[in-house]
Amino acid sequence: MADDSPGYRMVEHIPDLIQPEEYEDHPEGRLVRISIRTDGEGVQVIGDAFRPDLLEGLLEALGPDAIEQMLCG
Repeated sequence: MADDSPGYRMVEHIPDLIQPEEYEDHPEGRLVRISIRTDGEGVQVIGDAFRPDLLEGLLEALGPDAIEQMLCG
């Protein structure tokens, strides 16, 4: 049985969709933001979340070939 999970690529920059001043308003860490854009190359889905596992599950469910990810900290 083949693994159809997308590969992950590390990138240097992904735009922030959640700003530090919003952290206090979401103490349980459940905020997720998604931006969907289309251009001549296709559809781009950018996500930002306090809990990466939640966001990764959402992105993986879309069935992409790869998911770009950056290290935070």
